[in-house]
Amino acid sequence: MEWLDTFWATYNTLIYSLGVFALLALSIWLTFSCGLLSLANAAFMGIGAYVSALLTLHYQTPFPLVLAAAGLAPALVALIIAMPVLRLSGVYLAMATLAFGEVVRVIILNLDITGGPEGLNGIPQSTQGWHIVAILAFTVYALARLKRSRVGRALEAIREDEVAARLMGIDVDRHKLFVFTLGAIIAGIAGGLNAHYTFFISPREYGFENAVDILTMAVLGGTGSLIGPMLGSSILTLLPELLRFLHDYRGAVNGIILVLVVLFLPRGLWDPQRLARLFRRRKPLRDFHGKKGDAA
Repeated sequence: MEWLDTFWATYNTLIYSLGVFALLALSIWLTFSCGLLSLANAAFMGIGAYVSALLTLHYQTPFPLVLAAAGLAPALVALIIAMPVLRLSGVYLAMATLAFGEVVRVIILNLDITGGPEGLNGIPQSTQGWHIVAILAFTVYALARLKRSRVGRALEAIREDEVAARLMGIDVDRHKLFVFTLGAIIAGIAGGLNAHYTFFISPREYGFENAVDILTMAVLGGTGSLIGPMLGSSILTLLPELLRFLHDYRGAVNGIILVLVVLFLPRGLWDPQRLARLFRRRKPLRDFHGKKGDAA
């Protein structure tokens, strides 16, 4: 159908972006699950994007191997920086990981192989819709299983009270390293997918603004479940398309959204506990004869 072809030609990049940013939001949800406020995911995405693009442009590497390298490269970097960085917590960890992101951006800016400030152009558009759908579905399934597993319960204990978790015999440092590295892998693969459908990448796409966008996605949707980050990423991906007249103020709009959510919806838009309370409140009561009565 002609209208469908026209629609796809116009919005295919936007549709692909929905899946990629959902992966990024899930990557930061993973670090949140352990109580880590890390802003390194944009840098990990950039590492994955550049590594995958260089392998494709210079070595004609098969796409599956390219995606594997896109996840492996940031994972190795995460393992290297984890020892000094994960000793910190809260705002200090956020500042350290944000500084790491700026270091990565500056290095990319000053390397000839990465194209410097001009970036890389002419990247083959190897990413297809089924790649994103398959990787996103597998990621959601794996994280859902992880959340219900023994490791997931340990992560929740660490998030609630790290000292108590240590006293219970949980290896806090190992669990933090695990989620930090796994989050880097997911963000790197998202970067590899992104690089191979946008045709062009540059260092400014993986700096401070993108790090804040990824954080806003998770906070907006809510970190109480896997649905929240994906909901938040979808809203913030579609919002610029709906508010094109505010394109120059996108950063300000995202900042306002983040402030409003923190003030009025601290658990995000998708809060399972709030939804459960609303459901119980609307559930009709029954009298002692078993007849339905008015809701309280």
